This record gives sequence, C-alpha cells and structure tokens, in this order.
Amino acid sequence: MTDLPRLDPRLTPARPDLADERLRGRVEAARFVAGRTQRIVAPVAPLRRAPDPQAALDSEALFGEAATVYELRDGWAFAQLAADGYVGYLPAEALGPVDPAPTHKVAALRTFLYPAADLKRPALAALDLGALVAVAAQEGQYARLADGRFVWAGHLAPRDAVEPDIAATALRFLGTPYLWGGRSSLGLDCSGLVQAALAAAGIPAPRDSDQQEAALGEPVAFGPDLAGLRRGDLVYWRGHTGMMLDATRLIHANGHHMAVAVEPLAEAEGRIRAGATGPGTGDGAIRSIRRLPALA
Repeated sequence: MTDLPRLDPRLTPARPDLADERLRGRVEAARFVAGRTQRIVAPVAPLRRAPDPQAALDSEALFGEAATVYELRDGWAFAQLAADGYVGYLPAEALGPVDPAPTHKVAALRTFLYPAADLKRPALAALDLGALVAVAAQEGQYARLADGRFVWAGHLAPRDAVEPDIAATALRFLGTPYLWGGRSSLGLDCSGLVQAALAAAGIPAPRDSDQQEAALGEPVAFGPDLAGLRRGDLVYWRGHTGMMLDATRLIHANGHHMAVAVEPLAEAEGRIRAGATGPGTGDGAIRSIRRLPALA
C-alpha cells in the first residue's frame, strides 16, 4: 500500500498493529477492528498520548461524553472521543455503558453529585460545565440520575439548551488555572477554553488551536492597529488562541499568567510577537482572526 494521503494522527484511530475498521484501505495496520461505544463515568478522564499515567496529557473527556473504544489492555483503553474526534488512551476505569443516553447537561461551572436529595450529605464527586447526565426523575429541587445519584436541578439544562454569548461563557472560567490538555473548570488550555465556550452555545469545535483556526468562522481582515474587532471574535497565533470580549480586550487561557486572564489584545500581541514563546504562550504575530455567525 503506497502513496496514502497523510491523516492527522490526532484524529486517526490507527497504530501499526491496530486500526479502526473504517480505515481499511486508508492506513496500514496488522488488524482492523470495529470500535465499541462507551461513556465516561469519571468526573474528568485524562486522554493521554500513551498508556502510561506519566504520558503527555493531550486532552480530557467529561462525565457522560461518549468514546469509541478499540482496545482494552492493562487498564487502558485505546479510544476516540465522540465530541471532537481526538484519539488517545483513557483509563479503563473511567469508562462505562453507553446507555442510558444523556438527557441534560451541567450548566453551572461546577456542581456536585450527592448520594441523596440532601445538600448536607457528603458529595460523591464534582461535575463540570458541559458534563452530560441522564435524568430519571426530579425529587424536590434535585434531579435523580439514572445511576441513582442526585444533582441540584438548578445546575442542569436540557442537553440541547444553548448559551449564545460565548464571551460570557468564557468569562465564567476567569482565574481557572492553565493546564496543558485541560478541558475542565479545574484547569484548561487556550483551545479548551474556546471549545468549552462554543460547546455551551451548541457549536462543535475541534480540540486544538490549529484545527479550530482551519474550521471555525470566517476570516476577519485586520491591520497593525487591530481595529474593528467584535465580541466573540477568535484570535489565532501559532499554537495559541483567545476570544475578544469587546473591540480591545482578549480573554485567554495562557502560560504567561498560568490562568484564564483578560488583558488588552495589543498587550498580548506585543508580548507574544516579541518572543514570549513556549507552551501555552503562542508564537510570533497573529496569524488570523475568525468571526462566527451571529447567534440568536
């Protein structure tokens, strides 16, 4: 098999010894298998580059999200996340049955799982904004989930509910620590922040900044004065992204502040262009600015 088109390894469930059955004829592998869909049952599950707890954290999966599993071995699952197609290794213990299908999502930045409809009972776990749950019934002010645990009903929204102001959603993460590969309110990276804000608005977004830059919105012309920008515009450097809060201010998760921070775009642009390179800081001049269609 020769001259095959190069596939993005981040989105391609294939190794020399194993690949997705749907990739037959497109990749070389010793064997091909049909994946099995499961759901994340851990509050947040790490997606690592290798089946090793010390391997690089490439992304995270939130409670209730689906993943296609191609192999389970030695406590690790070789899998592809349904939300953005990212491929890597999940702890096997973080996976459970695909059913029942989620009916609601967490609309609070973070909420707790309880063993009963009682705020005085010790919390069992915390769920993040965007986590998916299957509600079986409502008991007073609590939602009883299909697994028998409880969540404050006011922290949930129907799965198809949208929060159209993506900048307002991004601001909810202000001060959250920077975490390379993170997607939760405990820690997230630049593209994770953009992805979370867009997900709340019902807009699927790729995982990494270069993927987002290629897929999201339409290009916005800009000059050295960076004039004419709007709330919600997405700014892309090499290896970094942020979102405009208004014509001049940017919110971004970044390695300079090691947190989600708000600062003048001109200040961030000057610092990055001057050579503040490295993980989470961006590299060089702004490459593009993307504008999404207006949301209702």
